[in-house]
Amino acid sequence: MDIIWWVAYVALGGFVGLMAGLLGIGGGGIMVPILTSLFVLQGVPHEHLAHLALGTAMAAIIPASTASLLSHHRHEAVRWDIVRFITPGILVGTFLATFVAALIPTRSLAIFFACFMVLMSIQMLINVKPKPSRSLPSPVGVSGVGLGIGGISALVAIGGGSLTVPFLTWCNVTLPRAIGTSAAVGLPIALAGALGYIINGWGVSGLPDATLGFVYLPAFLLMAPFSILMAPIGAKLAHKLPVALLKRVFAFLLMGLALQMVYTVFTA
Repeated sequence: MDIIWWVAYVALGGFVGLMAGLLGIGGGGIMVPILTSLFVLQGVPHEHLAHLALGTAMAAIIPASTASLLSHHRHEAVRWDIVRFITPGILVGTFLATFVAALIPTRSLAIFFACFMVLMSIQMLINVKPKPSRSLPSPVGVSGVGLGIGGISALVAIGGGSLTVPFLTWCNVTLPRAIGTSAAVGLPIALAGALGYIINGWGVSGLPDATLGFVYLPAFLLMAPFSILMAPIGAKLAHKLPVALLKRVFAFLLMGLALQMVYTVFTA
């Protein structure tokens, strides 16, 4: 692999970590479109573009999710009772959804990804937040919600925060604990998603060298440590920069990247 790709993956990992720390936003929305473009330039076959990008992004989320979980746990912001009930559904939903994703053509996956990211960006722009209006459902109900959150997360390679936090705040969980609990939930999502994409990509022909299923190891190994290194810097900058304005700018960036991904897979 040429040095230019090493630099690209390091830069992508650093940018993802910076944005995660600065805005509290997971990296899938950034990683998947940019990875897709990089894989095109590296000559990855069209039919595997989206799957390889999703699998690699899921794997790269694992160390960042672990670091985030530990940080929130130290601040006693994790509702472990909720994590215990929601995790079975999360694991099953995320893992099974990777099998669904493996059957979906790259173009259809790209369209679904773009639509979800555009909707998430609009939510960021208008800052719609559900009003606390009910209590948490039963453990079975919470696990059922986890099933849905995990399924969607696997199809767009996110840690679930954009879905878990609104659900928990709607159920009268305070925002700091909703964010902390969502961070804890992100780890099983990333683990189950990465494992599912590894299994579904195992033995698939035409993938680049140094892949583990649908996970491209050079990208994963270069992005992960730099995303962890840059996240604390982003968190510090969050106290000095106009985060509300940056979040709006970032929302437009997500839209642009999502649309760019669709353009890439339709013209590759």
